[in-house]
Amino acid sequence: MGWIRASIRWIWGRVTWFWRVISRPSSFLSIGFLTLGGFICGVIFWGGFNTALEITNTEKFCTSCHEMRDNVYQELMPTVHFSNRSGVRASCPDCHVPHEWTDKIARKMQASKEVWGKIFGTISTREKFLEKRLELAKHEWARLKANDSLECRNCHAAVAMDFTKQTRRAAQIHERYLISGEKTCIDCHKGIAHQLPDMTGIEPGWLEPPELRGEEQAWLGGGPEAVHSYLATVETR
Repeated sequence: MGWIRASIRWIWGRVTWFWRVISRPSSFLSIGFLTLGGFICGVIFWGGFNTALEITNTEKFCTSCHEMRDNVYQELMPTVHFSNRSGVRASCPDCHVPHEWTDKIARKMQASKEVWGKIFGTISTREKFLEKRLELAKHEWARLKANDSLECRNCHAAVAMDFTKQTRRAAQIHERYLISGEKTCIDCHKGIAHQLPDMTGIEPGWLEPPELRGEEQAWLGGGPEAVHSYLATVETR
């Protein structure tokens, strides 16, 4: 029994010593050592944090759960955003995670609640997913509406659009609503990467606006003045 008591005393001695060091490090360690140690620990923490952030910001991570892989990812694959003649692909985080660092962190914190959905099987089956689909879609529509379709604009810049290469209908609508700021991308372009939920009672957005129906407007009805005005507002942002 003596060796047990000795072991306990030794362990307790190490614990109390360690506690004294971390509670009053300057009494045991030099300022230079503490500064260097803090810097090294900071670099390790920052590197680990950003590595974890990047890992969770990939399509592979997003589709590692069957809820995403078997539902929305399967719907994305046949679309032009997944496969096209230019070879440019929009992955999950391109559309669903802000690119700015502060906004990205806020979105990651918000998405942490999705872990509970995974644990409790909120959308663990196709049937459950379809039941929640409208609610999930509304969340994304509201988010994109609030940030002026920021994730869309990361690739599609209105200032770079050549309206003469668009259909008459698209050019009219973009010039009249997008450039003026009256509408944003998500107002008209719902369901471009995933199937839509039951849209009963919801304006889909792709219908021609009533005020343009039956009109024989010239292409770019607002003329270059509207374009120049829009460019001026963008340059000041």
